[in-house]
Amino acid sequence: MPLVLFTDDRAADWPRAARALRRGSVIVIRARDPAARARLLDQLRPLPHLRLLVAGDPLLAREADGLHLPEARLTEAPHWRARHKDWIITGAAHSLSALLQAREMDAVFLSPVFATASHPGAAHLTPVRAAFIAAASPVPVYALGGVTSRNAALLAPAFSGIAAISSLLCEA
Repeated sequence: MPLVLFTDDRAADWPRAARALRRGSVIVIRARDPAARARLLDQLRPLPHLRLLVAGDPLLAREADGLHLPEARLTEAPHWRARHKDWIITGAAHSLSALLQAREMDAVFLSPVFATASHPGAAHLTPVRAAFIAAASPVPVYALGGVTSRNAALLAPAFSGIAAISSLLCEA
């Protein structure tokens, strides 16, 4: 199953985690601060075995392999696809209705599937509900949110792959 590493705002050794990923894996560079996103892209760009997507920043995405859109901006995908046919374009979805907006995208990250440390106490979809949603998708769906090497086996074949933050940092 393909792996996707999402970065976040924590101080972590993202390059080390990236080097541990197998060829063809994807990293979604997510940082609230634009300068931090740019620095992280500069740190990861020398790793030729990975594909790099920039979250929510189309200008910086021009220096990467594509763009990741938050759920609130999924409807922008056709606009960016028309301008950058070679980009990988992905989006975030947290429900079936959001996932069905995923037009002109290469994949969607459905979350949170499991309880997750990054959103303590937040409701999660559960593997069964997430699989039902993923099965209805017009594009490939990756499970995100609380996914670990222990619970990944609970994911249904409806998922094209898994994405994680903390569990990939721990395994790096």
